[in-house]
Amino acid sequence: MRAPHATAYAPVVEALVRGGVLSIELTLSTPGVFEELPLLQQRFGDTAEFGVGTVTTVDEAVRAIEAGAAYLVTPVTDTAIIAAAVQRGVAIYPGGLTPTELFNGWAAGATAVKVFPASVVGPGYVSMLRGPFPGIQVVPSGGVDIDEAAAWVKAGALAVSLGGPLLGDAFKGGDLRRLTERATRLRDVVDEARATL
Repeated sequence: MRAPHATAYAPVVEALVRGGVLSIELTLSTPGVFEELPLLQQRFGDTAEFGVGTVTTVDEAVRAIEAGAAYLVTPVTDTAIIAAAVQRGVAIYPGGLTPTELFNGWAAGATAVKVFPASVVGPGYVSMLRGPFPGIQVVPSGGVDIDEAAAWVKAGALAVSLGGPLLGDAFKGGDLRRLTERATRLRDVVDEARATL
C-alpha cells in the first residue's frame, strides 16, 4: 500500500482485514513505514501478516525485518537482498519480468517471484514459465484487477498482488465500506479459483 504517510494505514488495514485480505504489503515509498509497522502488528497481528515492499537495499531489508516484517517484496531481482532475507528466515518476493530475472530470483532462494508489471504479460505467462522452470512460484503484481485475479490463480499463481484496483480512493477519503466490499469480492474470487484446482 502506498499512502501519503504510514499513519494513514490503520483504517485502510482495518477495512481490508474485515473483507478477508490478510496479507498486506506496506511500501517503503510511504514515509513512516518502519515506525508504523510495529503498531499495525500490535493491533492487527493476530489476524493479518504485514510485509514491506519496494525494498531496494540490504539496509532497508534488515531494517524491515528488525521492524517485524513477515516478508519482503522488491521491485527488482537483487541477490544480496534475497540472501539477507533468506539468512534471516524471512520470506522474500523479488520482482522481475523476463525469464532470466525470474529464474535468477528463484534460484537465489526466493519464496516466490513477483512478476512485474504483470499486466504486460497476462496469466498465460505463468504456464509458459513453468515449461522451463516447473517448480517456480509466481505472484503477479502491477495492473492485476479483481476480475483477473481468478485467471492468475487458475494459471498457477501462488497469490495475487493488487494495489489501486483494490484500494481505489481509500487514501483520499474514499468510502472504507466500499473497500471492505472490494476486499471481500477479491477474497471470494481467489477462493473460488483455488477450489477449481
